[in-house]
Amino acid sequence: MNEIYLAVKRFLRYRFSLHEDNADEIDTIESIRKNVEFKGANLWTLIFAIFIASIGLNVNSTAVIIGAMLISPLMGPIMGLGLGIGINDFELVKKAARNLAIATVISIIASTLYFWITPLHDASSELLARTSPSIWDVFIAGFGGLAGIIAATRKEKTNTIPGVAIATALMPPLCTAGYGLASGNLYFFIGAIYLYFINSIFICVATYLIVRYLNFHKREFEDKAYEKRVRRYILILVLITAAPSVYLAYRIVDRSIFENNARDFIDKELRYTNTQVITRNYKYSRNGNEIDLLLLGYELTPQQIDSLKKKMPAYKLNHTKLTIRQGLNAKNELDFSQIKASILEAVYNKDSTARKSTTYQSIDKPIPDLKNELRSLYPDLSAYSINHVEVKRLDTSRRDTVTLALMSFNNSISSTERTRLQRWLKTRLGSDSLKLLIEQ
Repeated sequence: MNEIYLAVKRFLRYRFSLHEDNADEIDTIESIRKNVEFKGANLWTLIFAIFIASIGLNVNSTAVIIGAMLISPLMGPIMGLGLGIGINDFELVKKAARNLAIATVISIIASTLYFWITPLHDASSELLARTSPSIWDVFIAGFGGLAGIIAATRKEKTNTIPGVAIATALMPPLCTAGYGLASGNLYFFIGAIYLYFINSIFICVATYLIVRYLNFHKREFEDKAYEKRVRRYILILVLITAAPSVYLAYRIVDRSIFENNARDFIDKELRYTNTQVITRNYKYSRNGNEIDLLLLGYELTPQQIDSLKKKMPAYKLNHTKLTIRQGLNAKNELDFSQIKASILEAVYNKDSTARKSTTYQSIDKPIPDLKNELRSLYPDLSAYSINHVEVKRLDTSRRDTVTLALMSFNNSISSTERTRLQRWLKTRLGSDSLKLLIEQ
């Protein structure tokens, strides 16, 4: 048994050791230290990369955005910050933090200037994707940071660092923050800065962890009291920086779990023959979560609603309020356009299998999930439904495919905003024949 243990240990050490092919510690530290400073060519490169990324976001070009991320030198001060914390170099920590702050401010100013003067003001899908961070962004930043610092400590440099720059995406959030300032949209600005904050912190933490794992020599001070004070300052800095991101990451996970459980509850428990869920709205809040449903068809009895509420704990929705609106009255805010859209959706879903077997194909491509993008673009949007429907012409035998979009808003929107929304949906979905129905 002991021989098996030793064999497994040797295998793991051989395959997963980070001490082989290690670059000299001094060379690694100097290499990272050189990339911390933002001045001259480094600063101009950053500004040009910001303009390129802003243009890419503006015209919705993924290739241009990737190119900008490859050019960006933003990884330098972030890795320098983690390295400084790991080796007790308080001067490096201060230098890296100062340069990161300078780079961040200049990047936001440059992107704000671009979006202020550009004639294209519509929010693209690439831009909207940077306004609603998720738990996956946390994982990407953490794993990307680990890959980046491991590559930086190797003798032979590979293309890992550019890959990390693309994966962790530091540039697009800064450009999106500039767009938020230029357009006066505080929601965009806060969401984008939050994503940038997550990426920066977890890359920094990943750098610190690898530096300590590789046992880089810590800086020694002749004055032990000063050394103790510096370590205390560094610990306080790490805690102040990491604590909010840990809390925010927890909130992201908790919200995702709640929405998945709520979706599972509705799909499994509200399956009635003569009653259909028209709209569903998940409200996540510190004061208590809520599931708001609008039903069409036969009204549920109080006993049925009570039975649904009793089943909620089985889906881990113990402290969630269930609100069910039903019946065609003014309080339900349901109009005939919504009824028509729901009927068309039900008919379409029922006949989709049969239509696929015919020579006529009614759906060219699936409809993407636009929830986060629409939520960012229109905070007052309470519910939406988008489906392809088949339209049969009465005067001919021709059949057409129409994309039907139903939107429900808490507050009324202007005709200009309605036109803009319809134009954006057509571009985003690639559909020329899109009909938009608005419920206000």
